[in-house]
Amino acid sequence: MTLDVRIHGRGGQGVVTAAELLSLAAFDQGLHAQALPSFGSERTGAPVVSFCRIDDRPIRSHDPVDHPNLVVLQDPTLLRGGGVLDGLADDGVVVVNTSRTPAELAEAGLVLGPGQQMVTVPATELSWRLLGRPLPNTALLGAVAAVTGSVSLEAVHRAIRQRFASRPIDVITANLRLAEDAYAVVIQEQEQHHA
Repeated sequence: MTLDVRIHGRGGQGVVTAAELLSLAAFDQGLHAQALPSFGSERTGAPVVSFCRIDDRPIRSHDPVDHPNLVVLQDPTLLRGGGVLDGLADDGVVVVNTSRTPAELAEAGLVLGPGQQMVTVPATELSWRLLGRPLPNTALLGAVAAVTGSVSLEAVHRAIRQRFASRPIDVITANLRLAEDAYAVVIQEQEQHHA
């Protein structure tokens, strides 16, 4: 089992934290994992990319993920700049933070290959409701758990508790709920698709 993930977002959205949490969740399940940040301009709102590799064997590569199985798009406005889906595997999946449908995104220019899939999750809306801030990262990790099955929701929860241990309990609880709610959205979407 190998999962190569590339996470695109903007400064202040928790892009680097998302990769760290995903690798912690993988470690929790006895897998090998690696999180790599990629910084350009570190200002709020600037495009940011991070990477995560998960494998059941030791990971030897330490370079950026050029050919991801999974792309997580924390800010869909980054589609305008292009390059977000570069190298996506032929059977790759894109998890998009949006309340728009895949059909609406396709009309807006998000074009996938024949074997590629898209999953949408209104992560920013969920985070406004639960955190009072636009931080979609933990919600999107719940979606990743549901889409890939590589890490469990429980492992994501343990990673959140570990990483945010010094935060107030209401912040931890809200982030746990975000992951749970997004996981449920994806499972429901998949059930409807297969019905």
